[in-house]
Amino acid sequence: MVPVQIYYYSDILCIWAYVAHRRIEQLVQRFGDEIEIENHFCSVFPDARGKIEEQWKDKGGYSGYNAHVLHIAKQFPHVRVHESIWMENQPRTSASPHLFVKAVEIIEREEVESGGVQLPYLDRHSTRAAWELRRAFFESARDISDWNVHKEIAGHLGVDYGLVDEKIRSSEAMAQLAIDYGLSQKHDVKGSPTLSMNHGRQTLFGNVGYRLIEANVQEMLHKPTSFEASWC
Repeated sequence: MVPVQIYYYSDILCIWAYVAHRRIEQLVQRFGDEIEIENHFCSVFPDARGKIEEQWKDKGGYSGYNAHVLHIAKQFPHVRVHESIWMENQPRTSASPHLFVKAVEIIEREEVESGGVQLPYLDRHSTRAAWELRRAFFESARDISDWNVHKEIAGHLGVDYGLVDEKIRSSEAMAQLAIDYGLSQKHDVKGSPTLSMNHGRQTLFGNVGYRLIEANVQEMLHKPTSFEASWC
């Protein structure tokens, strides 16, 4: 059986993508190899400081945005958010952590092409790297645009940071990140997180509950014929 292809777009600095991680975990645990998730980044915080300073200048600035993020977090007991989020160690951009993860993805792909085993989605270094970056920011209020944080996370995961640096310096990682950002625009991704299935016919954006995501996957597994439209 051909697995259902799910394109998952997110920005690492997005609180809603941080909240959605548990739902993605549930989805993988529920459907296993019946689905295939392909991660892509979209650019919600290309200039994080500029974005907050401009959009929140009349709403309390960083203090107002801090209160906003903490208010969202309180609605979801499964997430932990540092009380000083966005008040200290403010990342300049989400692009650098995205670049780090793309470099890890390239290393993984090359290992598989050389005869290595493709690990399950949740066990992949790239998946874990993205999660560790989110945790470092939201739980510990660390500046995850700092390369030193990336190097620390690579060491924790057992990834050779020398190889990561090589993929960044060669611009291989940058090329992959540019492809991600281009795809998000091409497919009219409105923001983070976005799940796209069925060649873009089924798109779930933002704070979408797990049961709705599951229902969309179930509909895809039903395999409507070319003469039968998907109900989702």
